[in-house]
Amino acid sequence: MCGIVGYTGNEPAIDFLLDGLARLEYRGYDSAGVAVLNGGNIAVEKTVERIGSLKRQTRNGRSLPGRAGIGHTRWATHGAPSLANAHPHLSADGRFAVVHNGILENDAALRRELAAEGVAFRSETDTEIIPHLIRRYYEGDPVAAVAKAVERLAGSYALGVLCADCPDRLIAARRFSPLLIGLADGATYLASDVTALLPRTRRVLELADGEIALLTPQGARLFDREGRPVEREASRVTFDVGAAEKGGWAHFMQKEIMEQPQAVAQTVERRISGGEIVFSGLRLDAALLSRIRRIAIVACGSAYHAGAVGKYVFEELLRIPTELDLASEFRYRNPLVGADVLTVVISQSGETADTLAALREAKARGSHVLSIVNVVGSSIARASDDVLYTFAGPEIAVATTKGYSTQLALLYLFAVWAARLLGRLSADEAGRLLDAIRALPQAMERALRLAPQMEDLASRSPTDGSIFFIGRNLDYAVAQEAALKLKEISYLPAQACAGGELKHGSISLIEEGRTVIALDCCDRLSDKLAGNIREVQARGARVIACVPEGRAEPSAADETVRVPAVHPLLTASVEVIPFQLYAYFVARDRGCDVDKPRNLAKSVTVE
Repeated sequence: MCGIVGYTGNEPAIDFLLDGLARLEYRGYDSAGVAVLNGGNIAVEKTVERIGSLKRQTRNGRSLPGRAGIGHTRWATHGAPSLANAHPHLSADGRFAVVHNGILENDAALRRELAAEGVAFRSETDTEIIPHLIRRYYEGDPVAAVAKAVERLAGSYALGVLCADCPDRLIAARRFSPLLIGLADGATYLASDVTALLPRTRRVLELADGEIALLTPQGARLFDREGRPVEREASRVTFDVGAAEKGGWAHFMQKEIMEQPQAVAQTVERRISGGEIVFSGLRLDAALLSRIRRIAIVACGSAYHAGAVGKYVFEELLRIPTELDLASEFRYRNPLVGADVLTVVISQSGETADTLAALREAKARGSHVLSIVNVVGSSIARASDDVLYTFAGPEIAVATTKGYSTQLALLYLFAVWAARLLGRLSADEAGRLLDAIRALPQAMERALRLAPQMEDLASRSPTDGSIFFIGRNLDYAVAQEAALKLKEISYLPAQACAGGELKHGSISLIEEGRTVIALDCCDRLSDKLAGNIREVQARGARVIACVPEGRAEPSAADETVRVPAVHPLLTASVEVIPFQLYAYFVARDRGCDVDKPRNLAKSVTVE
């Protein structure tokens, strides 16, 4: 996600700010900025280019003297990448500067409230609300003002705050988003990631949820939600910088698998207001939806597999015929799309060349295009009639995990929202589904606890020959993604087959010792899949079955993986996790370059 750094001490602040931001570049960002306090004034410098550009703009820091400052690398969520939207943001009088990681859920209401008081906003961000709130509550004590301001914030935040009246102080606050304080002789540091701190200090305090900290060159004082002092000993970081970039994980892919519950929570909770799903700014409304006779989902790779789940969910909830198309084939078949077709395009990067070409084809034929992407201001986002952003944050590993999971979350939300708008779900039904969607992050956390079992299964995985994934209905959609994960990072042949299709040819490949992974979370088709399991078992296959907790395991399975039981339409979100882990451990054990598999690129920008 975004990066925060801060410094107060006896040396020029800008030296650490620029170095710390450079060390956070691996996380991905689209803009950056710094604010330094000097002589009672806060000076700000921003860029929409790399940190190197920020260094040139400040003459390697010489143009920004001062011994207290904050810095930020931004991954856009509210507003496109621009100088106006880049952090730090200032209060109207320039007295407070703020950097912010996280997402506010009540930003629209707070913006209206402040605008009614005469505040003129300079950006599209949720963050700019915060310095204006702090200024409203400021009566000479900046810590008290920050405490009152954060009481008004719903959502997640990690904050670094400068006050022009306090020449050697920083204020920090945290809820959900991580924030660390580094301690050294004559200097105190602030960072969202330990990577930025390690060259300067290994003595670290982690700010807990709801806490506020006052940083001075002599150290840090912590306060709880009620303003009471908190005593905590600093810990010592022992791992190296390379491991720190990955949060202590061996690979970015492993880290990103583990980040999925948080990414899904941010994607979902940002769209909830007053217990209802809210997609602000969409042109797609009830009148337009009522004219839609068909939905076309268009995507590539893992996004296509997310779309496969979306097809089942859309048809179940919306009762609108939905077709799924590979973007690379869509525009070459003279597609039958027009004004009565809603085209949903899905892309993690928002730059996928095949998907962008398909989007343009659909628009040229009069179809309304809704895109689901992760990157604000990307080509697909700009070309769409409507866009829904996932809040997965930067994904470094080539093989997507949290990108896929957040795409699923948005597809669920959109289906419930549209079904409610069309009157095809009652308020009670929609409420129950929304509760189930909001509970997914907790279920995903539990699914991640299967890592030791999946590591053991991976250690006994065949080193050659194909591995089969079978399933029916939503399980088949997940089987396709699970097979892709395994082959793209481990280079082992992996095939996904609909359970009922085995007998139509693929069963000829089943032989003694073949591994077959049976995804069996669709309760109403479990008996059918049990027959498929017996078919491959009879031919010598070793069967690993994935079933929901609370259900008896299939009699033919050799081993069973149990995932949390969730709403039947949402099983893909938990079912995919153990097999992301399985693919990761198989690839790791084979010595593959997990984060950068051969022949693959993160963003496929050529046809």
